[in-house]
Amino acid sequence: MTQSTSSAAVGPLPEAVRALAEADFSAVAGRFSAAGYTVAQPADGILTIKRPGAPARASVLVSVGVHGDETGPIEVVAHLLDALSHEANALAVDLMLCVGNIGAIRAGKRFIDADLNRMFRAERGTLAGTAEAARADVMMAATTAFFDGAGPVRWHLDLHTAIRPSVYPTFAIVPELIEAGARGQLVDWLGAAGIGAIIMNPQSAGTYSYYSAEHHGAAGTTVELGRVGTLGQNDIGQFAEAAQALDALLHGVGPASAGRSPHIFNTAQQIIKLSDRFQMAFGRDTQNFTALPRGAEIARDGDTVYTVQHDEEYVVFPNPDVRVGLRAGLMVVRAS
Repeated sequence: MTQSTSSAAVGPLPEAVRALAEADFSAVAGRFSAAGYTVAQPADGILTIKRPGAPARASVLVSVGVHGDETGPIEVVAHLLDALSHEANALAVDLMLCVGNIGAIRAGKRFIDADLNRMFRAERGTLAGTAEAARADVMMAATTAFFDGAGPVRWHLDLHTAIRPSVYPTFAIVPELIEAGARGQLVDWLGAAGIGAIIMNPQSAGTYSYYSAEHHGAAGTTVELGRVGTLGQNDIGQFAEAAQALDALLHGVGPASAGRSPHIFNTAQQIIKLSDRFQMAFGRDTQNFTALPRGAEIARDGDTVYTVQHDEEYVVFPNPDVRVGLRAGLMVVRAS
């Protein structure tokens, strides 16, 4: 397959953005290494930075590009990491940076064979031989090594942008299994990052952040920061609050106590695509968090009909084009 970068048509990228998009850590790794950190690249697209001999520090995993067309977080993290590397001693946490689907980023596509963010589980069925399954194995091994022996404070921020518009332009998915204290700190951080809504998720769909929460005790979250965009053409201003909150976290500064409180939603039901007959009951222009009343049809799949079970449910991530057996949508109810 011939690969091309989405940046080719928009002119030169800032060097920091180009480097991160191409998983080239040489410049920032050299600066942190010169400042006395233990710096390693355990796999292509993965960088770890640890302070040897220091008292227990928070361990923070930041991942971007799990979907190759979600380029905004790549730009945000590239600029933050570059700036931090020039004041390397200000890094107050042990850090792992993961650029997820490198092949898809280079090709300017969402994925190569299948959705990488459904591969972080043991059972993959017919997807076991895909490029993304192999990449997930590499990422999980590096994640295990990073958190092995880490202290109790563990974070995983998996940064995305959404395909479709949303009633809440920024929102996050938080696994319910995260310990209450750590979950509260994560929610506070998300509020400081300007996140408008949080969905509490009781069950894994094979995502990277749920994997790190379930298997490594991390306060993990999938964060949707606005809309997908072309590398080098993103409106960085839409990510300003999230960038400031991430920068503060890496500097060891807690969120402001006056941060906004996101609206909380609980998962009502997951809409699974059972066959190729699957059809959503609404159009492709439906926004995330569109409200549907009790009894309304959500989707139809042969003899199976999904309907709203509560007085009101909100649809998130509706996508009839997923592979059979995967989640084609999430229905949530307002908790606060």
